[in-house]
Amino acid sequence: MKKYNFFAGPAILPQSVIEQASKAALSFGDMGLSILEISHRSKEFVAVLEEARSLAKELLGFGDDYETLFLQGGASSQFFMTPMNLLDEGETACYVDTGNWSNKAIKEVKHFGNVEVLASSKDEGYTYIPKGFDIPSDAKYLHLTSNNTIFGTQYHSFPDTDIPIVCDMSSDIFSRPIPTEKFAMIYAGAQKNMGPAGTTLVIIRKDLLGKVKREIPTMLDYNTHIKKDSSFNTPPVFPIYVSLLTMKWVKEQGGVAAMELINEEKAAVLYDEIDSNPLFVGTSRKEDRSLMNVPFVMAKGYEALEAEFLDICANEGIMGLKGYRTVGGFRASIYNAMPIEGIEKLVGLMKSFAVRKA
Repeated sequence: MKKYNFFAGPAILPQSVIEQASKAALSFGDMGLSILEISHRSKEFVAVLEEARSLAKELLGFGDDYETLFLQGGASSQFFMTPMNLLDEGETACYVDTGNWSNKAIKEVKHFGNVEVLASSKDEGYTYIPKGFDIPSDAKYLHLTSNNTIFGTQYHSFPDTDIPIVCDMSSDIFSRPIPTEKFAMIYAGAQKNMGPAGTTLVIIRKDLLGKVKREIPTMLDYNTHIKKDSSFNTPPVFPIYVSLLTMKWVKEQGGVAAMELINEEKAAVLYDEIDSNPLFVGTSRKEDRSLMNVPFVMAKGYEALEAEFLDICANEGIMGLKGYRTVGGFRASIYNAMPIEGIEKLVGLMKSFAVRKA
């Protein structure tokens, strides 16, 4: 039976990427060695790393004034590395609170400077993206989370401001074009839409760095990694290689503009079923719905059917549909690599369940 991976992360990868990566795990290129055992200093892996760094900027459209890094520690490490490198004591960074991950980032800033939370959607269970807030002109930077995996909301446009924007794009990186001119820095853990867990992409404008007065530990200084081309310490070879394969796959599909059209089509099929099916209800505001993570619950009066529907899905090859542990219900993560056939299989099960139970 064909199985479809709806887990939020680590998440689905293109089948062709998995096949290429599995071959490289046995023998990489002409080396006669596994990609899992080669030196990160070998010319073969240096070429992989340089291509990955270059392709990331190419796909997103960042220019030469930005540096690309592949780091470790997940996106969560960027929650503190960002203010450590960009925010001096006494200065203020502004954040928008749209869910668990932005909330965690806000907690880390307080170790390095002041934080002002400009807006929050916590009042309605993080079911929308705040809009229309004022951004102080003296803020050091504005931090956003572009897509919220738990609550299924996503920025479909970004604020107009002269303040540098830092954005956590972990769960929608390479899923659509972005206005690069608005961003001073973006970062993304690989394991949701780019590759396996183990590496984190950082793209940062070089003129932001070297301006804080504090001493920064060597490993936590972005300049350390820039000067050593992401190889100050041993980089995560295999996750970077698989991330490169995934980025090449995105380019083969037509790039991020083509991915956006595909993702919009997939999401529309699922949201249309949620909105028309009497057993299911979407949980996020329609104007802010994510194209990557689709949370929904049983309609009022049908809550007792949740476990039964999950069992049916698992038996039919729909894997990872259970909602986040603090939210419940269902969550379909439909990242770039999710084929439309997976969405159609899920929708078919939803339709047939409604025929029998509604």
